[in-house]
Amino acid sequence: MIAKTIRTCFPIAAKAVADKAEDINKLNVFPVPDGDTGTNMSLTLASVVKELSSLPADADMEGIAAAITHGSLMGARGNSGVITSQILRGAAEGLVGAGNPTTSADVAAALRRSVKVAFQAVRKPVEGTILTVLRDISTKADECEKKKLALDETLDAIVVEAYQSVARTPDLLPVLKENGVVDSGAFGFAIFLENFVSAALGRTAQVEEISTTFDAGSARESALGRVEIEANDDWEGSEFRYCNEFLFKAEKRFDEDECLKFLASMGDCELLVGAYPDYKIHVHSNTPNLVLEHMLQFGQIYEVFIHNMDMESHERTAKIHADQDAAAEPAKPLGFVAVAAGSGEAEILTSMGVDVVVSGGQTMNPSTADLLAAVEQVNADAVIILPNNGNIRMAAEAAASACSDKQVLVVPTKTVPQAFSALFAVMPDTPADEVAEAMAEAAGEVRDGEVTCAVRDSSASDGSPIHAGDVMGIISGSIDVVGDDVKQVTLDCIARMQDEEEGDTLTILAGSDMSDEDFEDLIAAIEDAQPDLEIDSHRGEQPLYPVIFSIE
Repeated sequence: MIAKTIRTCFPIAAKAVADKAEDINKLNVFPVPDGDTGTNMSLTLASVVKELSSLPADADMEGIAAAITHGSLMGARGNSGVITSQILRGAAEGLVGAGNPTTSADVAAALRRSVKVAFQAVRKPVEGTILTVLRDISTKADECEKKKLALDETLDAIVVEAYQSVARTPDLLPVLKENGVVDSGAFGFAIFLENFVSAALGRTAQVEEISTTFDAGSARESALGRVEIEANDDWEGSEFRYCNEFLFKAEKRFDEDECLKFLASMGDCELLVGAYPDYKIHVHSNTPNLVLEHMLQFGQIYEVFIHNMDMESHERTAKIHADQDAAAEPAKPLGFVAVAAGSGEAEILTSMGVDVVVSGGQTMNPSTADLLAAVEQVNADAVIILPNNGNIRMAAEAAASACSDKQVLVVPTKTVPQAFSALFAVMPDTPADEVAEAMAEAAGEVRDGEVTCAVRDSSASDGSPIHAGDVMGIISGSIDVVGDDVKQVTLDCIARMQDEEEGDTLTILAGSDMSDEDFEDLIAAIEDAQPDLEIDSHRGEQPLYPVIFSIE
């Protein structure tokens, strides 16, 4: 059912854009080089995710479309965010009548509707932007419909076309070629589309090959191959300094065309989207006060954002210079890449010397391309990857094999606590292969446990039944404890591990679903039950697993 698919896949795709927001920001030179496209698109998508999460479980496609329209309108930020909101609105409206199962014809119809809505919102569409990519994938979907391709073939084809279109943007918009970039909004849109399709087709990595001539991976690399970001120290692209955007609730009917003409007289990049009485207004202007005063004649203004694009442009340039300076530094002998699901885990890994932390874990494994990109960010002669999950090991090894300009090794850690111990074993001024060997040995000595909730009926290691919603205690990959309370299951796991082999130190990480109060209560209970065990507690903020721990 298309409604369920969208509710499942949209948050995954939105997170992919959020994870790449800073990379997208660096590409941003049009309409002005203020370096905020990735941030704005991410915030817009996050607003939709929030709106979708508030819907009842049985919401139909009509309800989903309304949530997407309202959420993207209310959360739209910046020029890119407002245009993205209209792309989403049109696609969602076009899917309301989709069949079950959804077909290539449904996808083509949704994209045609998306093109119509998005192009209507922009008074002066510019070639070489996100709108160009949208039109190109719509054309590709129409071709797939005529060829009567299966749905998965059509979805793969439009992702490939999206990246190919992104790669063509510098040939259509001179300012992109002058600055050595592809269009930032177009690239962000392609990332969203690829990850949405990947999730919809049940893949854990990016879109797979769909033909013998061109696949999504090579299309993505072709787009990135057009990128050689330059620092532009002269702020150009607009004579207007302020990005002015706000939500507007009309209290009486007004002439929308006349309003757009007024906005155009105040500046450029004018957008007025929505429908009576709720609108989103965006314009670049030197007199944002006059814009606000004009609209107050017709209704109420709220959630006003006024950005100084001149200052933002200088911040973008400073970041690019900093990156270039860092790249100019001599390569260090050894660097590290690690995968982490939670922000707390990432902070700890960074503090222990990890150069790049890739977001991912049990529910969203990073791809080979993600890990390879992370490796390439590390300015080192050799890099060690810590996958921290058994499902990510193969992707890590593939990334290591694919890297030709530096030595890349994989220490096959299955959990973040194993990575902690492995990093403690790093020996300075030692060949990388010897370091990797020592790290693997240290990780292998770690006894770890995880506590989570069952999402379906299953059975424990001893054959006893597990029901959906039960709390499971997993010791070294084996479900050994089942109960109905996170604290008690954790205590039972630790007691069992101590009975098998007594350890001295417990490292324990609280997940995002565990409150500080509950975590403190758990630590106190462990101290009472295991007085001889030294406890090192942290907030890991990992999803799905309220508790992760190890004993050494």
